[in-house]
Amino acid sequence: MSETATREVREENKMGIMPINKLLFSMSIPMMISMLVQALYNVVDSIFVAQISENALTAVSLANPIQMLMIAIGAGTGVGINALLSRSLGEKNYEKANEVARNGIFLAFVSYLVFLCVGLFVVTPFFHAQTKDAEIVAYGVEYLTIVCCCSIGIYAQFAYERILQATGRTMHTMITQTLGAVVNLILDPILIFGLLGLPAMGVRGAALATVIGQGVAGITAWLMNVYQNKDVTVKMLGFRPSIDIIKQIYKIGVPSIIMQSIGSVMVFCLNKILIVFSTTATAVFGVYFKLQGFIFMPVFGMNNGMVPIIAFNFGAHYKERMMQTYKLALGTAIAIMSVGVILFELIPEQLFLLFGASEHMLGMGVPALRIIGLHFPIAAFCIVTGSVFQAVGRAVYSMINSICRQLVVLLPAAFLLAQLGNVNYVWFAFLIAEGTSMILTAIFFKKVYEETIKPL
Repeated sequence: MSETATREVREENKMGIMPINKLLFSMSIPMMISMLVQALYNVVDSIFVAQISENALTAVSLANPIQMLMIAIGAGTGVGINALLSRSLGEKNYEKANEVARNGIFLAFVSYLVFLCVGLFVVTPFFHAQTKDAEIVAYGVEYLTIVCCCSIGIYAQFAYERILQATGRTMHTMITQTLGAVVNLILDPILIFGLLGLPAMGVRGAALATVIGQGVAGITAWLMNVYQNKDVTVKMLGFRPSIDIIKQIYKIGVPSIIMQSIGSVMVFCLNKILIVFSTTATAVFGVYFKLQGFIFMPVFGMNNGMVPIIAFNFGAHYKERMMQTYKLALGTAIAIMSVGVILFELIPEQLFLLFGASEHMLGMGVPALRIIGLHFPIAAFCIVTGSVFQAVGRAVYSMINSICRQLVVLLPAAFLLAQLGNVNYVWFAFLIAEGTSMILTAIFFKKVYEETIKPL
């Protein structure tokens, strides 16, 4: 049997034949575990920073929009790499799969150069635009400059991990992400508080721990692709960028980039709305953002396992397997989100005390978690269904939905509710926005199913 035939059998056995229950969970569970670890170190990072001062925690919270923008570009490009590479494998076009991988790595490096410039020229005016508190600005500039200028690790991690995911090697990505998170967790207290004879670096230590962990994960993912991924070739020697491949990657990925970038704009604007009440209000929102990762990250991890399955079977014209995958993923996501509702409703005070919350922060934070958490099950439907749009090349619907939810509905609703003079009313904007998103998602899914999936 030829090498090409052997590879065809291997791919069919993995994506096209394995029972959906086993396939989805075998690919998703490692991703869910690794992303839970990611959420854990994000929370622990903030817990350590909160021990410096509430202003330090506020500074890290105000840095969220640019960090979200970094992730949006890396993850959105990764969605394009993942879906296009998986689809190419489903179509047995191995040469194109190799080109997708190489161009994806090139785009990761370009993304790093962009944020190197952001770190050098944008960070300081960015913080001055949000607050006049000199201590918060100083903390924020120290933290975010390091995170941006040393972001090569996170972009290498995004590119090489998505290549592993697209070829069904999600266990490998669990190892890389977990390794990076563990390195971060170990270095956080050492660098922040000056343990083991090192100087105490405060928020700079938190930033260094983050980028070192990302670098370790990126290098590990690269080595795994070079030595263990036999389905694609990622050697860059003699590489020339392909405009056609880059266009195809971004045709899928740009809607995801825009969608997540809108989240960055939303956080920036919502911080501006909340800081009118107090800096504590922005810290509360920052803490919520870290905590909700425990609930959302496993769902995103499952999506990362689901997208290549649906993309592969879309390329192979296996409609029933696509729908089985979607239904199983949706049910699992709703179950996970329901657990989040229970936690946010029953133990919000205990969650905030992890961050050394003052009585003032508790008074503001406890009702915030109880109100915002109610939208989680609705979000499960929107997240999973939106990922189906991306997998079949109709990601523009996810983009439109995200624009409507976060810019057209959430921010205006938050602004109007803030005029009532009570910060607790602002949190209801999340419920209003998610309800709107659910309606749009259902409409778009019906259209995608009738036009794209049903005819297969």
